[in-house]
Amino acid sequence: MKKAQALVVDDEADILDLLKITLGRMTVHALTALTLAEARQLLEHNRFDLCLTDMNLADGSGLDLIRHINEHYPEIPVAMITAHGNMESAVMAMKAGAFDFVAKPVDLQLLRRLVGSALRLRGQAAANTEQADVRLLGDSPAIEHIRRLIIKLARNQAPVFITGESGTGKELAARLIHAQGPRSEGRFVPINCGAIPQDLVESELFGHKKGSFTGAICDKEGIFQTAEGGTLFLDEVADLPLSTQVKLLRAIQEKRVRPIGTQQEVPVDVRIISASHRDLGLEVAQGRFRQDLFYRINVIELRMPALRERPQDIPPLVEHLLQRIGQQQNWPEHPPTWQLSAQAMAALQRYPFPGNVRELENILERAVALCDSQQLDVPDLYLTPPDVGIVPRTLAGSRFTINLDDEAGLNRLITEQKLGMTQRSLRYRLAKLKLDSPRPRA
Repeated sequence: MKKAQALVVDDEADILDLLKITLGRMTVHALTALTLAEARQLLEHNRFDLCLTDMNLADGSGLDLIRHINEHYPEIPVAMITAHGNMESAVMAMKAGAFDFVAKPVDLQLLRRLVGSALRLRGQAAANTEQADVRLLGDSPAIEHIRRLIIKLARNQAPVFITGESGTGKELAARLIHAQGPRSEGRFVPINCGAIPQDLVESELFGHKKGSFTGAICDKEGIFQTAEGGTLFLDEVADLPLSTQVKLLRAIQEKRVRPIGTQQEVPVDVRIISASHRDLGLEVAQGRFRQDLFYRINVIELRMPALRERPQDIPPLVEHLLQRIGQQQNWPEHPPTWQLSAQAMAALQRYPFPGNVRELENILERAVALCDSQQLDVPDLYLTPPDVGIVPRTLAGSRFTINLDDEAGLNRLITEQKLGMTQRSLRYRLAKLKLDSPRPRA
């Protein structure tokens, strides 16, 4: 790969010299500009792999340069140089499309890591896209939109907050962002914040030294250190106690953590992706989540659609899940190939799926386990709530609740088959509910 070239923009000549020397030691050739106008001129006549820009320039703002590059040279990652402690500027820059930020005075170790991550984008994202997209099944407009967003999000280091109901694939989206980005060779470390006992949260996140508290029998590395150079996925981040939220905010802002029982902070290089099925805005309003932390982790929001919003994706999901179920059961030779009847597939596409894709998988696993045939029909799915709608007049106590005024027109044979009832049992239930009427059998 040819020698990389960077554009460095700052209104202070001594900072330009320092950055140029530092990049040169990384075998990165740097061209410098003191103004926005100079930077635009250099962009027109040169090919760059990276841009570093200060926020305040003599003839404009670094945000203007970020927007200009994103519009005309979207393949160039841009990092913002901000004043120390000015996280508002850093967040504004990343919302405008910046790849990452570095604070003044520039920490050269952090700068080297940032530059390394940016340069790994050269040709890397395209190579990973095809392989990663296989795992995000479906052709609905909603899923196509998610795919496009993931490709964009993978090309920067901005914190991403993923929202969506339980079972919509929030962790999958986080893994895809990691896999298609410059940190793909690093570790993807997921942690469910709600599953950690509150008295151990800080130890799990930041680590501890031996003897720092009762039960600390040895040094322990926190997940921030474990995810070094990779991505840290904080699932159900709303479950973190307020005391830990303060320390998490500092860790994200300063890119350093302090293990329990130590006086020194440890630099960490991780990308933060967080998720929650709860409305964090409401959590903030009710005082259960810090507003400054919410502002920091919610730089870019990605909403995962519910399965009921994309019923056309259910057939490919069913096919994939049934294949996986067969493989997991370790059949000695040829795993069985289960199929759904047209009626069963239509029932799934009408079903509201409160548990989303995770519930679909559970439904199929149960159907395969209980059905003697490789052809799965509507009764094999045991759908609850009903696949055909709820009305006030129902057959209480049955496995299904059916719409007694649907196209079946109270056809007794069809209704008996749907409910798995005998003719006598169905007649008894109808009479008890005063729904019986003299209709001919089919």
